[in-house]
Amino acid sequence: MTNLHPDLDRVILSPDVIQSRIKEIARQIEKDYADEERVVLIGILKGAFIFLADLSRELQIPHMVDFMSVSSYGDTATSNGAVRVILDLRKPIKNEHVIIVEDIVDTGSTLEYLYRNLKWRNPASLRTCTLFQKKRESKEVPLDYLGFELPDVWVVGYGLDYADTHRTLPYVAELKSEVYE
Repeated sequence: MTNLHPDLDRVILSPDVIQSRIKEIARQIEKDYADEERVVLIGILKGAFIFLADLSRELQIPHMVDFMSVSSYGDTATSNGAVRVILDLRKPIKNEHVIIVEDIVDTGSTLEYLYRNLKWRNPASLRTCTLFQKKRESKEVPLDYLGFELPDVWVVGYGLDYADTHRTLPYVAELKSEVYE
Protein backbone atom coordinates (compact mmCIF):
# COMPACT_ATOMS: atom_id res chain seq x y z
CA MET A 1 0.00 0.00 0.00
CA THR A 2 2.32 2.68 -1.23
CA ASN A 3 -0.30 5.35 -1.92
CA LEU A 4 -1.90 5.84 1.48
CA HIS A 5 -4.43 8.61 1.87
CA PRO A 6 -2.86 11.62 3.64
CA ASP A 7 -5.17 11.01 6.67
CA LEU A 8 -3.60 7.59 7.28
CA ASP A 9 -0.48 6.74 9.22
CA ARG A 10 0.03 3.03 8.47
CA VAL A 11 -1.72 -0.14 7.36
CA ILE A 12 -2.43 -2.48 10.28
CA LEU A 13 -4.17 -5.37 8.48
CA SER A 14 -3.90 -6.15 4.76
CA PRO A 15 -6.83 -7.37 2.66
CA ASP A 16 -5.30 -10.86 2.39
CA VAL A 17 -4.91 -11.22 6.15
CA ILE A 18 -8.50 -10.05 6.72
CA GLN A 19 -9.95 -12.44 4.11
CA SER A 20 -7.98 -15.38 5.48
CA ARG A 21 -9.34 -14.79 8.98
CA ILE A 22 -12.92 -14.43 7.68
CA LYS A 23 -12.59 -17.87 6.06
CA GLU A 24 -11.45 -19.32 9.39
CA ILE A 25 -14.41 -17.74 11.20
CA ALA A 26 -16.81 -19.13 8.56
CA ARG A 27 -15.40 -22.64 8.99
CA GLN A 28 -15.89 -22.41 12.77
CA ILE A 29 -19.48 -21.20 12.39
CA GLU A 30 -20.17 -24.05 9.94
CA LYS A 31 -18.82 -26.54 12.46
CA ASP A 32 -20.82 -25.04 15.35
CA TYR A 33 -24.10 -25.00 13.39
CA ALA A 34 -23.67 -28.12 11.25
CA ASP A 35 -26.78 -29.77 12.72
CA GLU A 36 -29.06 -26.73 12.55
CA GLU A 37 -31.59 -25.95 9.85
CA ARG A 38 -30.24 -22.42 9.38
CA VAL A 39 -28.55 -19.48 11.04
CA VAL A 40 -29.70 -15.86 11.08
CA LEU A 41 -26.85 -13.36 10.72
CA ILE A 42 -27.76 -9.93 12.05
CA GLY A 43 -25.44 -7.28 10.67
CA ILE A 44 -25.13 -4.07 12.63
CA LEU A 45 -25.13 -1.12 10.26
CA LYS A 46 -23.23 0.70 9.02
CA GLY A 47 -19.88 -0.69 10.02
CA ALA A 48 -20.50 -4.43 9.70
CA PHE A 49 -21.88 -4.46 6.16
CA ILE A 50 -18.56 -5.25 4.46
CA PHE A 51 -17.62 -7.98 6.96
CA LEU A 52 -21.14 -9.43 6.85
CA ALA A 53 -21.12 -9.57 3.06
CA ASP A 54 -17.79 -11.40 2.95
CA LEU A 55 -18.70 -13.72 5.83
CA SER A 56 -22.10 -14.64 4.39
CA ARG A 57 -20.60 -15.40 0.96
CA GLU A 58 -18.04 -17.63 2.63
CA LEU A 59 -20.53 -19.65 4.70
CA GLN A 60 -21.51 -23.03 3.25
CA ILE A 61 -24.48 -23.63 5.58
CA PRO A 62 -28.06 -22.37 5.21
CA HIS A 63 -28.34 -18.84 6.54
CA MET A 64 -30.30 -15.66 6.14
CA VAL A 65 -29.25 -12.07 6.69
CA ASP A 66 -31.04 -9.25 8.45
CA PHE A 67 -29.88 -5.87 9.69
CA MET A 68 -30.18 -3.59 12.65
CA SER A 69 -28.91 -0.08 13.03
CA VAL A 70 -28.15 1.38 16.41
CA SER A 71 -26.74 4.70 17.44
CA SER A 72 -24.22 5.29 20.16
CA TYR A 73 -21.73 7.55 18.42
CA GLY A 74 -22.33 10.78 16.55
CA ASP A 75 -20.08 12.26 13.89
CA THR A 76 -17.30 12.73 16.41
CA ALA A 77 -15.31 10.52 18.73
CA THR A 78 -17.54 11.25 21.70
CA SER A 79 -20.37 9.12 22.99
CA ASN A 80 -22.68 9.53 25.93
CA GLY A 81 -22.97 5.75 26.33
CA ALA A 82 -26.66 5.64 25.41
CA VAL A 83 -27.64 3.18 22.69
CA ARG A 84 -30.85 3.41 20.67
CA VAL A 85 -32.31 1.33 17.86
CA ILE A 86 -32.56 3.24 14.58
CA LEU A 87 -33.56 0.28 12.36
CA ASP A 88 -34.98 -2.95 13.80
CA LEU A 89 -35.18 -6.45 12.36
CA ARG A 90 -37.70 -7.20 9.63
CA LYS A 91 -38.68 -10.62 11.02
CA PRO A 92 -39.00 -12.17 14.48
CA ILE A 93 -36.08 -14.29 15.67
CA LYS A 94 -37.97 -16.47 18.15
CA ASN A 95 -36.56 -20.03 18.01
CA GLU A 96 -33.92 -19.02 15.45
CA HIS A 97 -30.15 -19.54 15.81
CA VAL A 98 -28.84 -15.98 15.73
CA ILE A 99 -25.38 -14.50 15.37
CA ILE A 100 -24.90 -10.76 15.92
CA VAL A 101 -22.27 -9.59 13.41
CA GLU A 102 -20.42 -6.43 14.47
CA ASP A 103 -17.48 -4.60 12.96
CA ILE A 104 -15.70 -3.67 16.19
CA VAL A 105 -16.09 -3.96 19.93
CA ASP A 106 -14.50 -1.01 21.65
CA THR A 107 -16.14 -0.28 25.01
CA GLY A 108 -18.66 -3.10 24.54
CA SER A 109 -21.71 -0.92 25.28
CA THR A 110 -23.36 -1.41 21.89
CA LEU A 111 -22.86 -5.17 21.80
CA GLU A 112 -24.00 -5.52 25.40
CA TYR A 113 -27.19 -3.61 24.57
CA LEU A 114 -27.84 -5.65 21.41
CA TYR A 115 -27.22 -8.94 23.19
CA ARG A 116 -29.72 -8.12 25.94
CA ASN A 117 -32.25 -6.75 23.45
CA LEU A 118 -32.10 -9.82 21.18
CA LYS A 119 -31.96 -12.35 24.04
CA TRP A 120 -35.30 -10.96 25.19
CA ARG A 121 -36.78 -12.01 21.81
CA ASN A 122 -36.25 -15.71 22.65
CA PRO A 123 -33.94 -17.01 19.94
CA ALA A 124 -33.01 -20.71 20.08
CA SER A 125 -29.40 -19.56 20.52
CA LEU A 126 -27.58 -16.23 20.43
CA ARG A 127 -23.91 -15.76 19.67
CA THR A 128 -21.74 -12.82 18.77
CA CYS A 129 -19.19 -12.29 16.03
CA THR A 130 -16.95 -9.28 15.69
CA LEU A 131 -14.11 -8.82 13.29
CA PHE A 132 -12.24 -6.41 15.53
CA GLN A 133 -11.77 -5.71 19.22
CA LYS A 134 -9.66 -2.99 20.78
CA LYS A 135 -6.92 -4.03 23.19
CA ARG A 136 -8.33 -2.31 26.22
CA GLU A 137 -10.76 -2.99 29.01
CA SER A 138 -14.25 -3.57 27.73
CA LYS A 139 -17.50 -4.65 29.29
CA GLU A 140 -18.15 -8.31 29.85
CA VAL A 141 -19.54 -9.17 26.45
CA PRO A 142 -19.65 -12.71 25.12
CA LEU A 143 -17.44 -12.77 22.02
CA ASP A 144 -18.00 -16.15 20.41
CA TYR A 145 -16.17 -15.36 17.17
CA LEU A 146 -13.37 -12.80 17.11
CA GLY A 147 -11.26 -11.87 14.12
CA PHE A 148 -8.51 -9.58 15.40
CA GLU A 149 -7.45 -7.57 18.41
CA LEU A 150 -6.42 -4.08 17.39
CA PRO A 151 -4.17 -1.57 19.12
CA ASP A 152 -5.85 1.27 20.99
CA VAL A 153 -5.55 3.76 18.12
CA TRP A 154 -8.19 5.19 15.78
CA VAL A 155 -8.59 2.69 12.95
CA VAL A 156 -10.43 3.00 9.65
CA GLY A 157 -11.16 0.79 6.68
CA TYR A 158 -13.01 -2.47 6.12
CA GLY A 159 -16.19 -1.00 7.58
CA LEU A 160 -14.55 1.16 10.23
CA ASP A 161 -14.83 4.90 9.70
CA TYR A 162 -14.02 8.35 10.93
CA ALA A 163 -17.05 10.66 10.51
CA ASP A 164 -18.29 8.44 7.66
CA THR A 165 -14.99 8.52 5.76
CA HIS A 166 -12.52 5.75 4.86
CA ARG A 167 -15.11 2.99 5.57
CA THR A 168 -14.68 1.22 2.21
CA LEU A 169 -10.91 0.80 2.26
CA PRO A 170 -10.05 -2.89 1.68
CA TYR A 171 -7.59 -2.87 4.60
CA VAL A 172 -7.45 -1.51 8.15
CA ALA A 173 -5.24 1.50 8.76
CA GLU A 174 -4.37 3.81 11.61
CA LEU A 175 -5.79 7.31 11.28
CA LYS A 176 -3.30 10.12 11.94
CA SER A 177 -4.05 11.74 15.29
CA GLU A 178 -4.06 15.26 13.84
CA VAL A 179 -7.15 14.30 11.81
CA TYR A 180 -9.37 13.73 14.85
CA GLU A 181 -7.77 15.90 17.54
